[in-house]
Parts: sequence; structure tokens; C-alpha cells
Amino acid sequence: MTAAEELLAIADRAASYDGVAPLSEQTRLVLRHTEPQHVVSIDGVVTAGAYVADDGAVELVVDPDHRRHGFGSSIVQAVLEQRPDARFWAHGDLPGAQALAASTGLHVVRNLWQMSREVDAAPTIENPTVPAEFSVRSFAAGDEEAWLDLNARAFVHHPEQGRMTRQDLDERMAEPWWDPAGLILIFDDATGELAASHWTKVEPGADEGEVYVVAVDPGHQGHGLGKVVTALGLAHLRSRGVRHIDLYVEGDNDAAVATYRRLGFGRTGVDVMYALATE
Repeated sequence: MTAAEELLAIADRAASYDGVAPLSEQTRLVLRHTEPQHVVSIDGVVTAGAYVADDGAVELVVDPDHRRHGFGSSIVQAVLEQRPDARFWAHGDLPGAQALAASTGLHVVRNLWQMSREVDAAPTIENPTVPAEFSVRSFAAGDEEAWLDLNARAFVHHPEQGRMTRQDLDERMAEPWWDPAGLILIFDDATGELAASHWTKVEPGADEGEVYVVAVDPGHQGHGLGKVVTALGLAHLRSRGVRHIDLYVEGDNDAAVATYRRLGFGRTGVDVMYALATE
């Protein structure tokens, strides 16, 4: 196996051991065709490693059978020597990650909340009415560039989502969970422009669904499209028979958190990003 394949296998073992996946979907996709930059091996067998994205975001994992030997600390230090601006994800912010951050002088710089609700819980998930002068349909072939343009405008300041490329989109559309019916689009009837979208996600055979990406064109705000397209996605997930719905939201996005709370979501987890303190 390549180092990337070994690291992905370690990530699977760590997820089973910790109850939290140490690598994001994006990193797992990248490691299918890119080798990790920092790897620790014992007798030729990978025991720990990290992937550093172009923007300095880092995800690392240590095999559960080889922890408490300083491998995580050595990787963090090696990364910081090359990228002092590196920011390290700690999915689930587990005690081990907190201890590693403290020992290497890292501080919390970002919180990403996981919020969840049961489909059958209150408030009831209902099909909303689309505002006049707008129409809704599912994604179809040929919508790719329009969706990417909308995504870029909606997430212009987002550190990850706003940089999604056509290759990123194509990779996700090639995944087993891809379902064009689960990507809901709202169009402005007067201009034909894509005004909002809600991309939902359901893994094959799973009873959980995800609010994957909700995007509203800044030029179409004020029509309540965010609330409507979110509700449309929730209704779609309900129709797929899932029992549980998850989403991720920035912990400091008070408006979005409040909206999701009104929709019945409560915080169930947190991913924390650590970095060196800046003066």
C-alpha cells in the first residue's frame, strides 16, 4: 500500500476507536491521489501522518496502537517548522487533541459545531411554499457551473467552501451517495439566475441524512430563500426515510445557529481548529 492508503486505513481504525473520524471528507478525497506530507513509520509501517492543505489547514492521525509515544507532537513541530501559520483540526476536540495542543503551544482559533435533530421530533418538518417569482427543481446535468458560481458568491469569505472547484464537485458527484434529486435549486423566474440551493447527503444504506451545503446568493437575500431552501432539503431527507439529520455550522455564526435551533437542531459535537497565537 502507499503511505496515503496506509494513512486512510489508520484513520478508519482511529474513527472506530475514538468514535470520531479524524479526517474530513475533503482530505480523504485528496489522499486518493496525493501522498501525505508528514509520515511516521516503524519498520516500514506507517503509524501516524498528516496532510497539509494549501491554505495551511492540517489534519493528522496517530494509530491507536502507537499513541503516547510523541508521534503527534513530532508531526506538529515538523509542520510548524515549514508552516508557522498552520492550523490544526481536532475533530471532536478529544482529550488527546487538547493535550497535544497544550503541549505544542497551540490555541483555539475556530469552532465548527455539529448540530442534529430527529426527523420525528418537534417542530414538524413540512414542505414550505416557495416565494412568488421563484421556482424550484432538482439539480440536472448542465447546472454545474451555475451551482459553482452560486457557491462561490455565497461563501466568498468561507475558508473552505467558497473555493470549491469543478474537480471538487465532480469528485463528489462520483461518490456512491451522490443523488441529483438531493440537490435542490431555487431560481429567479425573472432572470433565470440560480438564487439558492440546498445540497443534502445520505450515505447508501444509512438512516442518517445531512444538511450538506445551503447557499443563498447575496443578491437575492431578503426573500426568505435560506429558510425555504433549508426546509425543502429537510423535507427531502424525510422523504428518503432517514431518522436523524446532521449539519455543520460555524460556532460564531449566531444567525445561522439561531435559525437551526428554530428548526429543531441542537449542538451534538464540535470540531476545533488550533494554531499558534498571533501577536
